[in-house]
Amino acid sequence: MQWETVIGLEIHTQLATSSKIFSGAATVFGAEPNTQACLVDLGMPGVLPVLNREAVRLAVMFGTAIGAEIRRRSVFDRKNYFYPDLPKGYQISQLEFPIVGPGEVEIILEDGERRIIGVTRAHLEEDAGKSLHEDFHGMTGIDLNRAGTPLLEIVSEPDMRSAVEAVIYAKKIHQIVRYLGVSDGNMQEGSFRCDANVSVRPLGQEELGTRAELKNINSFRFLERAINYEVERQIELIEEGGRVVQETRLYDSDKDETRSMRSKEEANDYRYFPDPDLLPVELDDAFIEDAVADLPEMPDVRRARFEADFGLSQQDAATLTGSRELADYFETAATIGGDTRLSVNWVMGELSAALNKAGLDIASSPVSAGQFGGLIKRMADNTISGKIAKEVFEAMWSGDGSADEIIDARGLKQITDSGAIEAIVDEVIANSPQQVENYRQADAEKQPKMLGFFVGQVMKASKGKANPQQVNELLREKLSG
Repeated sequence: MQWETVIGLEIHTQLATSSKIFSGAATVFGAEPNTQACLVDLGMPGVLPVLNREAVRLAVMFGTAIGAEIRRRSVFDRKNYFYPDLPKGYQISQLEFPIVGPGEVEIILEDGERRIIGVTRAHLEEDAGKSLHEDFHGMTGIDLNRAGTPLLEIVSEPDMRSAVEAVIYAKKIHQIVRYLGVSDGNMQEGSFRCDANVSVRPLGQEELGTRAELKNINSFRFLERAINYEVERQIELIEEGGRVVQETRLYDSDKDETRSMRSKEEANDYRYFPDPDLLPVELDDAFIEDAVADLPEMPDVRRARFEADFGLSQQDAATLTGSRELADYFETAATIGGDTRLSVNWVMGELSAALNKAGLDIASSPVSAGQFGGLIKRMADNTISGKIAKEVFEAMWSGDGSADEIIDARGLKQITDSGAIEAIVDEVIANSPQQVENYRQADAEKQPKMLGFFVGQVMKASKGKANPQQVNELLREKLSG
Protein backbone atom coordinates (compact mmCIF):
# COMPACT_ATOMS: atom_id res chain seq x y z
CA MET A 1 0.00 0.00 0.00
CA GLN A 2 1.13 3.55 -0.73
CA TRP A 3 0.96 5.97 2.17
CA GLU A 4 0.60 9.73 2.39
CA THR A 5 2.13 11.73 5.22
CA VAL A 6 0.16 14.59 6.75
CA ILE A 7 1.97 17.16 8.89
CA GLY A 8 0.93 20.27 10.76
CA LEU A 9 3.28 22.39 12.87
CA GLU A 10 2.77 24.38 16.05
CA ILE A 11 5.64 26.83 16.36
CA HIS A 12 6.31 28.59 19.66
CA THR A 13 8.33 31.74 19.14
CA GLN A 14 9.47 33.86 22.05
CA LEU A 15 8.56 37.50 21.53
CA ALA A 16 11.32 40.09 21.76
CA THR A 17 10.05 41.97 24.80
CA SER A 18 12.26 43.09 27.67
CA SER A 19 9.73 41.91 30.27
CA LYS A 20 7.28 39.03 30.60
CA ILE A 21 3.79 38.92 29.17
CA PHE A 22 1.94 39.50 32.47
CA SER A 23 4.64 40.86 34.81
CA GLY A 24 7.61 43.20 34.90
CA ALA A 25 10.17 40.42 35.39
CA ALA A 26 13.06 40.33 32.92
CA THR A 27 13.36 37.85 30.05
CA VAL A 28 17.17 37.86 29.63
CA PHE A 29 18.55 34.43 28.77
CA GLY A 30 21.14 32.73 30.97
CA ALA A 31 20.38 34.27 34.38
CA GLU A 32 20.89 32.20 37.52
CA PRO A 33 17.91 29.88 38.13
CA ASN A 34 14.87 31.50 39.71
CA THR A 35 16.32 35.02 39.72
CA GLN A 36 13.86 36.30 37.09
CA ALA A 37 10.59 35.01 38.53
CA CYS A 38 8.46 37.49 40.44
CA LEU A 39 5.35 36.96 42.56
CA VAL A 40 3.07 37.15 39.49
CA ASP A 41 5.09 34.44 37.70
CA LEU A 42 4.96 32.26 40.81
CA GLY A 43 1.18 32.60 41.07
CA MET A 44 1.23 33.93 44.63
CA PRO A 45 -2.15 34.81 46.21
CA GLY A 46 -3.28 38.40 45.80
CA VAL A 47 -1.28 39.24 42.66
CA LEU A 48 -2.85 40.07 39.31
CA PRO A 49 -1.48 39.77 35.76
CA VAL A 50 -1.11 42.91 33.61
CA LEU A 51 -0.87 42.40 29.85
CA ASN A 52 2.34 43.54 28.14
CA ARG A 53 1.35 45.99 25.39
CA GLU A 54 4.51 45.26 23.38
CA ALA A 55 3.65 41.55 23.12
CA VAL A 56 0.32 42.51 21.55
CA ARG A 57 2.03 44.88 19.11
CA LEU A 58 4.47 42.19 17.98
CA ALA A 59 1.66 39.69 17.45
CA VAL A 60 -0.18 42.21 15.27
CA MET A 61 2.98 42.78 13.22
CA PHE A 62 3.34 39.05 12.54
CA GLY A 63 -0.30 38.61 11.62
CA THR A 64 -0.19 41.53 9.22
CA ALA A 65 3.03 40.25 7.61
CA ILE A 66 1.40 36.94 6.63
CA GLY A 67 -1.84 38.57 5.48
CA ALA A 68 -3.80 37.09 8.37
CA GLU A 69 -6.93 38.40 10.00
CA ILE A 70 -6.19 40.60 13.02
CA ARG A 71 -8.89 39.99 15.60
CA ARG A 72 -10.17 43.25 17.07
CA ARG A 73 -11.29 41.31 20.14
CA SER A 74 -9.33 38.45 21.67
CA VAL A 75 -9.70 36.63 24.98
CA PHE A 76 -7.20 35.02 27.36
CA ASP A 77 -8.08 31.63 28.81
CA ARG A 78 -6.76 29.42 31.55
CA LYS A 79 -5.42 26.08 30.33
CA ASN A 80 -5.44 23.87 33.40
CA TYR A 81 -2.89 21.14 34.00
CA PHE A 82 -0.57 20.17 36.82
CA TYR A 83 3.15 19.98 36.26
CA PRO A 84 6.07 20.97 38.52
CA ASP A 85 7.24 23.82 36.28
CA LEU A 86 3.76 25.40 36.13
CA PRO A 87 3.42 27.02 39.57
CA LYS A 88 -0.13 28.40 39.10
CA GLY A 89 -1.55 25.05 38.01
CA TYR A 90 -2.67 26.64 34.77
CA GLN A 91 -1.18 28.39 31.75
CA ILE A 92 -2.66 31.63 30.43
CA SER A 93 -3.27 31.12 26.71
CA GLN A 94 -5.93 31.80 24.06
CA LEU A 95 -8.35 29.22 22.66
CA GLU A 96 -11.60 30.35 21.03
CA PHE A 97 -10.64 33.97 20.37
CA PRO A 98 -6.94 34.26 19.38
CA ILE A 99 -5.40 37.58 18.41
CA VAL A 100 -4.40 36.39 14.89
CA GLY A 101 -6.84 34.50 12.68
CA PRO A 102 -6.34 32.64 9.39
CA GLY A 103 -3.43 33.56 7.10
CA GLU A 104 -1.03 31.83 4.73
CA VAL A 105 2.65 31.47 3.94
CA GLU A 106 4.20 30.61 0.57
CA ILE A 107 7.12 28.20 0.50
CA ILE A 108 9.36 27.18 -2.41
CA LEU A 109 10.24 23.50 -2.56
CA GLU A 110 13.60 22.14 -3.63
CA ASP A 111 12.40 21.58 -7.22
CA GLY A 112 11.16 25.18 -7.47
CA GLU A 113 7.48 24.33 -6.93
CA ARG A 114 5.60 26.94 -4.90
CA ARG A 115 3.21 25.78 -2.17
CA ILE A 116 0.79 27.69 0.02
CA ILE A 117 0.69 26.57 3.66
CA GLY A 118 -2.33 27.72 5.62
CA VAL A 119 -1.86 29.28 9.04
CA THR A 120 -4.89 28.48 11.18
CA ARG A 121 -4.16 30.97 13.93
CA ALA A 122 -1.49 32.58 16.06
CA HIS A 123 -2.23 33.17 19.71
CA LEU A 124 -0.48 34.75 22.67
CA GLU A 125 0.41 32.72 25.73
CA GLU A 126 2.90 32.49 28.56
CA ASP A 127 5.71 29.98 28.69
CA ALA A 128 6.12 27.50 31.55
CA GLY A 129 9.26 27.05 33.63
CA LYS A 130 11.90 24.42 32.98
CA SER A 131 12.51 21.08 34.66
CA LEU A 132 16.20 20.24 35.12
CA HIS A 133 17.20 16.59 35.49
CA GLU A 134 20.91 16.36 34.76
CA ASP A 135 22.52 17.69 37.94
CA PHE A 136 20.28 16.40 40.69
CA HIS A 137 21.00 12.64 40.85
CA GLY A 138 17.54 11.12 40.73
CA MET A 139 15.73 14.35 41.56
CA THR A 140 14.38 17.19 39.41
CA GLY A 141 15.23 20.87 39.79
CA ILE A 142 12.78 23.60 38.75
CA ASP A 143 13.91 26.86 37.14
CA LEU A 144 11.04 29.34 36.82
CA ASN A 145 12.96 32.04 34.95
CA ARG A 146 11.02 31.22 31.76
CA ALA A 147 7.65 31.12 33.51
CA GLY A 148 5.59 33.97 32.04
CA THR A 149 7.88 34.57 29.04
CA PRO A 150 5.71 35.82 26.15
CA LEU A 151 5.13 33.34 23.32
CA LEU A 152 3.33 33.55 20.02
CA GLU A 153 2.12 30.07 19.07
CA ILE A 154 1.75 29.82 15.28
CA VAL A 155 -0.48 26.92 14.27
CA SER A 156 -0.45 25.67 10.69
CA GLU A 157 -3.03 23.72 8.75
CA PRO A 158 -2.08 20.06 8.10
CA ASP A 159 -0.87 21.05 4.62
CA MET A 160 2.62 19.54 4.56
CA ARG A 161 3.28 16.14 3.02
CA SER A 162 6.91 15.42 3.91
CA ALA A 163 9.53 16.19 6.53
CA VAL A 164 11.39 18.30 3.96
CA GLU A 165 8.30 20.45 3.37
CA ALA A 166 7.84 20.87 7.12
CA VAL A 167 11.42 22.04 7.53
CA ILE A 168 11.09 24.51 4.64
CA TYR A 169 7.92 25.92 6.21
CA ALA A 170 9.51 26.14 9.68
CA LYS A 171 12.53 27.96 8.19
CA LYS A 172 10.18 30.38 6.42
CA ILE A 173 8.39 31.22 9.68
CA HIS A 174 11.79 31.59 11.36
CA GLN A 175 12.88 33.97 8.60
CA ILE A 176 9.69 36.03 8.90
CA VAL A 177 9.83 36.52 12.69
CA ARG A 178 13.49 37.52 12.48
CA TYR A 179 12.88 39.93 9.58
CA LEU A 180 10.13 41.56 11.58
CA GLY A 181 12.24 41.67 14.74
CA VAL A 182 9.40 40.12 16.73
CA SER A 183 11.77 37.36 17.91
CA ASP A 184 15.49 36.64 17.80
CA GLY A 185 14.60 33.08 16.75
CA ASN A 186 17.49 31.62 18.75
CA MET A 187 16.76 27.89 18.77
CA GLN A 188 19.63 27.05 21.12
CA GLU A 189 18.11 29.34 23.76
CA GLY A 190 14.57 28.05 23.24
CA SER A 191 13.27 31.15 21.48
CA PHE A 192 11.93 29.08 18.57
CA ARG A 193 10.54 25.59 19.17
CA CYS A 194 8.39 23.28 17.06
CA ASP A 195 5.73 20.71 17.84
CA ALA A 196 4.90 18.47 14.87
CA ASN A 197 1.54 16.74 14.46
CA VAL A 198 2.24 13.71 12.27
CA SER A 199 -0.13 11.14 10.79
CA VAL A 200 -0.28 8.82 7.79
CA ARG A 201 -3.18 7.66 5.60
CA PRO A 202 -3.58 5.49 2.51
CA LEU A 203 -2.83 7.52 -0.61
CA GLY A 204 -6.06 9.00 -1.94
CA GLN A 205 -7.98 8.77 1.34
CA GLU A 206 -9.72 11.97 2.46
CA GLU A 207 -10.02 11.16 6.15
CA LEU A 208 -7.00 12.02 8.30
CA GLY A 209 -5.19 9.31 10.20
CA THR A 210 -4.62 9.32 13.96
CA ARG A 211 -1.87 11.79 14.77
CA ALA A 212 1.01 11.81 17.20
CA GLU A 213 2.41 15.10 18.47
CA LEU A 214 6.20 15.40 18.62
CA LYS A 215 7.03 17.97 21.30
CA ASN A 216 9.61 20.74 21.72
CA ILE A 217 11.99 20.15 18.80
CA ASN A 218 14.62 22.88 18.77
CA SER A 219 16.54 22.37 15.52
CA PHE A 220 15.57 22.03 11.88
CA ARG A 221 17.76 18.94 11.51
CA PHE A 222 16.07 17.22 14.45
CA LEU A 223 12.64 18.23 13.11
CA GLU A 224 13.29 16.41 9.83
CA ARG A 225 14.74 13.34 11.54
CA ALA A 226 11.93 13.16 14.10
CA ILE A 227 9.18 13.33 11.47
CA ASN A 228 10.86 10.75 9.24
CA TYR A 229 11.25 8.35 12.15
CA GLU A 230 7.65 8.86 13.25
CA VAL A 231 6.28 8.29 9.73
CA GLU A 232 8.18 5.03 9.43
CA ARG A 233 7.02 3.96 12.91
CA GLN A 234 3.36 4.59 12.13
CA ILE A 235 3.43 2.85 8.73
CA GLU A 236 5.21 -0.17 10.16
CA LEU A 237 2.76 -0.32 13.08
CA ILE A 238 -0.32 -0.23 10.81
CA GLU A 239 1.07 -2.72 8.31
CA GLU A 240 1.75 -5.17 11.14
CA GLY A 241 -1.91 -4.99 12.20
CA GLY A 242 -1.47 -2.48 15.01
CA ARG A 243 -3.15 0.85 15.54
CA VAL A 244 -1.73 4.34 15.99
CA VAL A 245 -2.90 5.94 19.24
CA GLN A 246 -3.23 9.68 19.75
CA GLU A 247 -0.41 10.64 22.04
CA THR A 248 2.41 13.07 22.75
CA ARG A 249 5.87 11.77 21.91
CA LEU A 250 9.37 12.99 22.67
CA TYR A 251 12.18 12.88 20.09
CA ASP A 252 15.46 11.51 21.45
CA SER A 253 18.20 12.90 19.19
CA ASP A 254 20.88 10.62 20.68
CA LYS A 255 18.95 7.47 19.76
CA ASP A 256 17.23 9.06 16.73
CA GLU A 257 13.81 7.81 17.81
CA THR A 258 10.54 9.04 19.25
CA ARG A 259 9.06 7.61 22.42
CA SER A 260 5.73 8.00 24.16
CA MET A 261 5.38 10.68 26.86
CA ARG A 262 1.65 10.67 27.58
CA SER A 263 -1.71 10.16 25.95
CA LYS A 264 -2.73 13.20 23.91
CA GLU A 265 -5.23 15.40 25.66
CA GLU A 266 -8.15 17.10 23.94
CA ALA A 267 -9.08 20.71 24.60
CA ASN A 268 -11.79 19.70 27.09
CA ASP A 269 -9.19 17.81 29.14
CA TYR A 270 -7.56 21.14 29.94
CA ARG A 271 -10.86 22.65 31.18
CA TYR A 272 -10.31 25.93 29.34
CA PHE A 273 -12.27 28.91 30.60
CA PRO A 274 -11.80 32.69 30.21
CA ASP A 275 -9.26 34.06 32.66
CA PRO A 276 -11.25 36.14 35.21
CA ASP A 277 -8.19 38.30 35.97
CA LEU A 278 -7.78 39.56 32.41
CA LEU A 279 -10.26 41.61 30.41
CA PRO A 280 -10.81 40.83 26.71
CA VAL A 281 -8.29 42.65 24.51
CA GLU A 282 -9.97 45.29 22.32
CA LEU A 283 -7.81 46.69 19.50
CA ASP A 284 -8.69 49.94 17.78
CA ASP A 285 -7.55 51.25 14.39
CA ALA A 286 -4.95 53.55 15.93
CA PHE A 287 -3.19 50.69 17.74
CA ILE A 288 -3.06 48.49 14.64
CA GLU A 289 -1.88 51.33 12.40
CA ASP A 290 0.88 52.17 14.88
CA ALA A 291 1.93 48.52 15.15
CA VAL A 292 2.40 48.09 11.40
CA ALA A 293 3.71 51.59 10.61
CA ASP A 294 7.34 50.42 10.51
CA LEU A 295 6.73 47.01 8.95
CA PRO A 296 9.90 46.16 6.97
CA GLU A 297 10.05 44.91 3.41
CA MET A 298 9.36 41.18 3.74
CA PRO A 299 11.74 38.52 2.34
CA ASP A 300 9.55 37.43 -0.60
CA VAL A 301 9.09 41.02 -1.74
CA ARG A 302 12.75 41.80 -1.27
CA ARG A 303 13.84 38.69 -3.16
CA ALA A 304 11.68 39.66 -6.13
CA ARG A 305 13.07 43.21 -6.02
CA PHE A 306 16.66 41.95 -5.94
CA GLU A 307 15.94 39.82 -8.99
CA ALA A 308 14.42 42.80 -10.82
CA ASP A 309 16.71 45.63 -9.68
CA PHE A 310 20.04 43.80 -9.50
CA GLY A 311 19.42 41.13 -12.12
CA LEU A 312 20.12 38.34 -9.65
CA SER A 313 19.20 34.72 -10.22
CA GLN A 314 16.41 33.31 -8.08
CA GLN A 315 18.94 31.26 -6.12
CA ASP A 316 21.31 34.18 -5.44
CA ALA A 317 18.41 36.44 -4.49
CA ALA A 318 17.03 33.79 -2.11
CA THR A 319 20.44 33.35 -0.46
CA LEU A 320 21.08 37.07 -0.07
CA THR A 321 17.64 37.71 1.42
CA GLY A 322 17.96 34.76 3.80
CA SER A 323 18.24 37.17 6.70
CA ARG A 324 17.39 40.83 6.97
CA GLU A 325 20.94 41.64 8.12
CA LEU A 326 22.51 39.92 5.10
CA ALA A 327 20.09 41.59 2.69
CA ASP A 328 20.82 45.01 4.20
CA TYR A 329 24.56 44.38 4.03
CA PHE A 330 24.51 43.27 0.40
CA GLU A 331 22.26 46.10 -0.76
CA THR A 332 24.43 48.74 0.92
CA ALA A 333 27.65 47.25 -0.44
CA ALA A 334 26.28 46.84 -3.97
CA THR A 335 24.93 50.39 -4.03
CA ILE A 336 28.22 51.90 -2.88
CA GLY A 337 30.38 49.57 -4.96
CA GLY A 338 28.43 50.07 -8.17
CA ASP A 339 29.02 46.52 -9.40
CA THR A 340 26.34 43.94 -8.62
CA ARG A 341 28.18 40.85 -9.82
CA LEU A 342 31.34 41.67 -7.86
CA SER A 343 29.21 42.38 -4.79
CA VAL A 344 27.38 39.04 -5.07
CA ASN A 345 30.58 37.08 -5.60
CA TRP A 346 32.46 38.73 -2.76
CA VAL A 347 29.64 38.72 -0.21
CA MET A 348 28.87 35.06 -0.88
CA GLY A 349 32.54 34.14 -1.28
CA GLU A 350 35.32 35.97 0.56
CA LEU A 351 33.12 37.57 3.22
CA SER A 352 31.07 34.45 3.99
CA ALA A 353 34.22 32.34 4.24
CA ALA A 354 35.81 34.81 6.68
CA LEU A 355 32.66 34.94 8.81
CA ASN A 356 32.38 31.15 8.90
CA LYS A 357 36.03 30.77 9.86
CA ALA A 358 35.64 33.28 12.68
CA GLY A 359 32.28 31.87 13.79
CA LEU A 360 30.56 35.23 13.31
CA ASP A 361 27.24 36.23 11.80
CA ILE A 362 26.88 39.08 9.33
CA ALA A 363 25.75 41.52 12.01
CA SER A 364 29.10 41.03 13.79
CA SER A 365 31.30 41.47 10.72
CA PRO A 366 34.45 43.51 11.48
CA VAL A 367 34.10 44.97 7.97
CA SER A 368 31.02 47.17 7.70
CA ALA A 369 28.79 47.18 4.62
CA GLY A 370 30.03 50.67 3.79
CA GLN A 371 33.67 49.59 3.98
CA PHE A 372 32.94 46.51 1.91
CA GLY A 373 31.23 48.65 -0.72
CA GLY A 374 34.37 50.81 -0.85
CA LEU A 375 36.44 47.71 -1.62
CA ILE A 376 34.04 46.65 -4.39
CA LYS A 377 34.25 50.15 -5.85
CA ARG A 378 38.04 50.00 -6.10
CA MET A 379 37.88 46.67 -7.90
CA ALA A 380 35.19 47.95 -10.24
CA ASP A 381 37.19 51.03 -11.26
CA ASN A 382 40.39 48.97 -11.70
CA THR A 383 42.25 50.71 -8.89
CA ILE A 384 43.13 47.23 -7.59
CA SER A 385 42.92 43.72 -9.00
CA GLY A 386 40.95 40.89 -7.47
CA LYS A 387 44.15 39.39 -6.07
CA ILE A 388 45.19 42.63 -4.40
CA ALA A 389 41.63 43.03 -3.16
CA LYS A 390 42.06 39.89 -1.05
CA GLU A 391 45.07 41.47 0.64
CA VAL A 392 43.11 44.67 1.22
CA PHE A 393 40.13 42.72 2.61
CA GLU A 394 42.37 40.88 5.09
CA ALA A 395 43.76 44.21 6.26
CA MET A 396 40.25 45.67 6.59
CA TRP A 397 39.22 42.58 8.58
CA SER A 398 42.14 43.22 10.94
CA GLY A 399 41.00 46.80 11.47
CA ASP A 400 43.66 48.60 9.42
CA GLY A 401 41.20 51.10 7.96
CA SER A 402 39.15 51.59 4.82
CA ALA A 403 40.04 50.18 1.41
CA ASP A 404 41.33 53.55 0.19
CA GLU A 405 43.46 54.04 3.31
CA ILE A 406 45.03 50.59 2.99
CA ILE A 407 45.63 50.94 -0.76
CA ASP A 408 47.36 54.29 -0.28
CA ALA A 409 49.38 53.24 2.77
CA ARG A 410 50.69 50.06 1.10
CA GLY A 411 51.06 51.42 -2.43
CA LEU A 412 48.73 48.81 -3.88
CA LYS A 413 47.25 50.74 -6.78
CA GLN A 414 47.02 48.67 -9.90
CA ILE A 415 49.33 49.53 -12.81
CA THR A 416 47.13 50.44 -15.75
CA ASP A 417 49.69 52.43 -17.71
CA SER A 418 49.99 50.41 -20.94
CA GLY A 419 53.58 51.54 -21.50
CA ALA A 420 54.73 50.35 -18.08
CA ILE A 421 52.96 47.01 -18.48
CA GLU A 422 54.34 46.55 -21.99
CA ALA A 423 57.88 47.06 -20.70
CA ILE A 424 57.41 44.30 -18.12
CA VAL A 425 55.85 41.99 -20.74
CA ASP A 426 58.78 42.57 -23.10
CA GLU A 427 61.24 41.77 -20.34
CA VAL A 428 59.47 38.52 -19.42
CA ILE A 429 59.36 37.41 -23.08
CA ALA A 430 63.04 38.24 -23.56
CA ASN A 431 63.98 36.19 -20.48
CA SER A 432 61.93 33.14 -21.52
CA PRO A 433 63.04 32.14 -25.03
CA GLN A 434 62.37 28.42 -24.64
CA GLN A 435 58.85 28.98 -23.24
CA VAL A 436 58.14 31.40 -26.08
CA GLU A 437 59.24 28.83 -28.63
CA ASN A 438 57.13 26.11 -26.99
CA TYR A 439 54.10 28.41 -26.95
CA ARG A 440 54.41 29.28 -30.64
CA GLN A 441 54.73 25.64 -31.64
CA ALA A 442 51.80 24.48 -29.54
CA ASP A 443 48.32 24.05 -31.00
CA ALA A 444 45.48 26.47 -30.23
CA GLU A 445 44.01 24.25 -27.51
CA LYS A 446 47.21 24.16 -25.42
CA GLN A 447 48.20 27.79 -25.79
CA PRO A 448 45.69 29.23 -23.24
CA LYS A 449 47.13 26.99 -20.49
CA MET A 450 50.70 27.85 -21.47
CA LEU A 451 49.85 31.55 -21.39
CA GLY A 452 49.44 31.22 -17.62
CA PHE A 453 53.21 30.91 -17.18
CA PHE A 454 53.82 34.30 -18.80
CA VAL A 455 50.94 35.95 -16.92
CA GLY A 456 52.38 34.66 -13.65
CA GLN A 457 55.83 36.02 -14.47
CA VAL A 458 54.46 39.46 -15.36
CA MET A 459 52.34 39.60 -12.20
CA LYS A 460 55.35 38.54 -10.14
CA ALA A 461 57.53 41.22 -11.72
CA SER A 462 54.85 43.86 -11.11
CA LYS A 463 54.26 42.64 -7.54
CA GLY A 464 50.69 41.80 -8.48
CA LYS A 465 49.86 45.34 -9.54
CA ALA A 466 49.61 44.97 -13.30
CA ASN A 467 46.08 44.99 -14.70
CA PRO A 468 45.43 41.30 -15.56
CA GLN A 469 43.24 42.07 -18.56
CA GLN A 470 45.88 44.30 -20.14
CA VAL A 471 48.59 41.74 -19.36
CA ASN A 472 46.65 38.97 -21.13
CA GLU A 473 45.94 41.12 -24.17
CA LEU A 474 49.57 42.27 -24.55
CA LEU A 475 50.96 38.75 -24.09
CA ARG A 476 48.64 37.23 -26.69
CA GLU A 477 49.55 39.99 -29.16
CA LYS A 478 53.31 39.72 -28.68
CA LEU A 479 53.51 35.93 -28.42
CA SER A 480 51.49 35.47 -31.59
CA GLY A 481 54.10 37.54 -33.41
